[in-house]
Amino acid sequence: MNFRKYLIPIGIACLFIASYNAWGWQGPITVLGGLVMWGLLHYTRLMNVMQKANKSPIGYVASAVMLNAKLRPGVNLLHVVAMTRSLGELLTPEGQDPERFRWTDGGKSFVVVEFVNGRVVKWELTRPQVTEEDAPKQESAAISSTQS
Repeated sequence: MNFRKYLIPIGIACLFIASYNAWGWQGPITVLGGLVMWGLLHYTRLMNVMQKANKSPIGYVASAVMLNAKLRPGVNLLHVVAMTRSLGELLTPEGQDPERFRWTDGGKSFVVVEFVNGRVVKWELTRPQVTEEDAPKQESAAISSTQS
């Protein structure tokens, strides 16, 4: 069960009550000022992340392998968008839980991330298969890069 939606309002109410008991009417005003500041900090971070994500195509990431290495269970969607600097390509119908997003890099590798309640549950890195006709091109490129 998700206790955050109950514990946070109870904690805020306890802060207001304790501050009133300690400092009178100035206590709750100070707590309110702190809560407004906290809200503004989160709003500013959200706007900065979305502004950076606006500059990239949807579903693009610089390196899918690095994203795969940085992901951890429980990370929220905003943090993943901040890491990739792009919005993920939505694979599930809108509003359905769990949500699945895909980020693809320039080498056609991609990471599919599954979110439940806005938090990472699992993810999978998929790399493109190397075909027979692509293999000689890659070998000759590797040889030429070692000779220089």
